[in-house]
Amino acid sequence: MRDLKGVHHVTAITSSAEKNYDFFTNVLGMRLVKKTVNQDDIQTYHLFFADDVGSPGTDITFFDFPGIHKGTHGTNEIFQTGLRVPSDKALKYWANRFERLEIKHTEIKEQFGKKVLSFVDFDDQQYQLISDEANHGVASGTPWQNGPIPLEFAITGLGPLFVRIANFEYFKEVLEKVLLFKEIASEESTYLFEVGEGGNGAQIIVEHNAKLPQAIQGYGTVHHAAFRVEDRTDIDDWNRRLQGFGFQTSGHVDRYFFESLYARVAPQILFEFATDGPGFMGDEPYETLGEKLSLPPFLESKREQIEKSVRQFDTIRSTIKFVKE
Repeated sequence: MRDLKGVHHVTAITSSAEKNYDFFTNVLGMRLVKKTVNQDDIQTYHLFFADDVGSPGTDITFFDFPGIHKGTHGTNEIFQTGLRVPSDKALKYWANRFERLEIKHTEIKEQFGKKVLSFVDFDDQQYQLISDEANHGVASGTPWQNGPIPLEFAITGLGPLFVRIANFEYFKEVLEKVLLFKEIASEESTYLFEVGEGGNGAQIIVEHNAKLPQAIQGYGTVHHAAFRVEDRTDIDDWNRRLQGFGFQTSGHVDRYFFESLYARVAPQILFEFATDGPGFMGDEPYETLGEKLSLPPFLESKREQIEKSVRQFDTIRSTIKFVKE
């Protein structure tokens, strides 16, 4: 049984694909590597923002379900997404950038020996930048080379997942006995777990919180989080392991860009296990990643129907020269 390789992606819900694209492109400087639709709800956009080449462990993705209500943060949710930057100095750059662009944020703080900076987007979606300066473990990605952020400060991938949970002892048992994470530190009611090579790209930070009301999923909240596995053999191994512990699973799901397995491991906590490949460049060249509506082969016959049901919006960037500032 091979260990999980770290965080693969986080999928959240947005109120607006257009605003989401603008925020991640022009404010955060992450690259849209795939503009597609939710394969289970084809009238819903699914946008993938990642590093320069869409490396596994670097992508945060968004659904924009039509008519969905605003979510409410609370306990029993993946409540915040970590994003990695190269250094402590980079956090100072981002604090100044957020101030200038009027993005709501905290001061730079220290958490488990790392410098961090939390912020929110237009939907009150929660994020945290974390410095890789003192980090050891899973390597991060490559910043978007042609984006608006100076490369020495740019976001390179996903950091720790943040989970609030009411029944901490149960969730700790799931992480350690089922998913093979190890608890490596704690600060008051917050606990740090890691898996595999460890480090910022392979960690979960769990807050024990039985006081807050249960979170309600909607836009501004995380839908699910995924962990990296190597291949289909790992998918099948993890499927058997999860079922052996009594969890219901989706079984193998082919998402075209990667292969997946899903399991709800705690109240409102949906985890996915996703392969590193094939990746995002099979149907689009590097130069124009994310600029067209990309559909997996099994949806291509429905392209005309899909293009009529989703709102068209422009994601062409190859003709734009961003000024790094």
